[in-house]
Amino acid sequence: MPSLHRWQQLYDRAGASVLQPVRHALLDHHGLTLHIKRDDRLHAFISGNKWRKLKYVLRQALSERAAGLLSFGGAWSNHLHALAAAGQALGVPTAGIVRGEPEYAGNPTLSDARAWGMTLEFVDRQSYRRRHEADFLAGLAARHPGFYIIPEGGSCVLALPGVAELWRELPPCEELILPVASGGTLAGLLSARPGRTRVTGYAVLKGQGWLADTVHGLYAPAAHDPGWQLRLNHHGGGYAKCSPADRAAITELSEALAVPLEPVYSGKALLGLFRDIEAGHYAPGSRLIFLHTGGLQGARS
Repeated sequence: MPSLHRWQQLYDRAGASVLQPVRHALLDHHGLTLHIKRDDRLHAFISGNKWRKLKYVLRQALSERAAGLLSFGGAWSNHLHALAAAGQALGVPTAGIVRGEPEYAGNPTLSDARAWGMTLEFVDRQSYRRRHEADFLAGLAARHPGFYIIPEGGSCVLALPGVAELWRELPPCEELILPVASGGTLAGLLSARPGRTRVTGYAVLKGQGWLADTVHGLYAPAAHDPGWQLRLNHHGGGYAKCSPADRAAITELSEALAVPLEPVYSGKALLGLFRDIEAGHYAPGSRLIFLHTGGLQGARS
C-alpha cells in the first residue's frame, strides 16, 4: 500500500474550483444574483464532490494499509469512475460492485474504470439492495480480503469533513444550492453550515421520505436544523431519467450560462433551480450559489 505522501500529492494537485458569475434574463427579472461553484474543475476524473467526499476516506484506507478499495454503483456511476481513477493515481487496487448486467461493461464509464485497473462484479437489483447487510458485506470481504469497503456514492461519516471544507472557499450568500443523490455532500455541507446561509438540495432521484432520513443518518443534527430543505419534484422521473424536452432545456441552459452540464446531476438540478426561480420560489435580492458537483463524464450516457 502506498504511503500517505502519495495521497498528499494527489490532493495538492487540485484544479481551480472558481466561483463563476452567470447572467440570465430570468435572474434579472427576479432580482437575483447567481454564481456557480465550479467543482467540476477540481480534477479531470476524480470529479467534483467525489474529490471532496473521497479525500479523508482514501486517507483512512491508506492509514490502515488496506489491500484495496471496494465500492458500489450503477453502470454509469460517477463514484466508481472517480474511485477507479483515484486507485490508479495512488497505486491501489480497486473493485466495483455494479448494479446491472455484464453487457454494460463496455460503456464509456466502466470502460474507463476497467482501463484504470478496477475489477467489476455485476449483480442483479435484488442482490444490490443487500449492499448494507452484514452477511452480504462479509461475503464481499471474504472475496476481497483486506479491501477497504466504501458505501455507495462515497457517502459515509468520513466523507463529511472533506465536503465541509468547501465553505472556506465561498463568500457570504443567502442560498447554497446543489444536486442530491446519496446525501453525503448535503450532509457534509450541513455539518458546517453558516447560520446566514440556507442549503437547498435538488433531489435527482425519487427521494420522498428516505432521502432526508439518509442525511439525518450521516449527520444527526440535521434532523433539528431548520436551515435546509430538499426540493423533491425535479427528478424528471427518477435517477438518470431525462426526457428529450428536459435534455434539450439543459443543453439550452448550458449554452446560455456558458457552463458545461450533464443530464443526471448538475444539469437536472440547475434546470430545477431555474424553474423554481421562474415560479418565484426565491426571494428578490437573494445571492445564490449553485454547487456544480462534476460528473461530466455522465454526459456520454
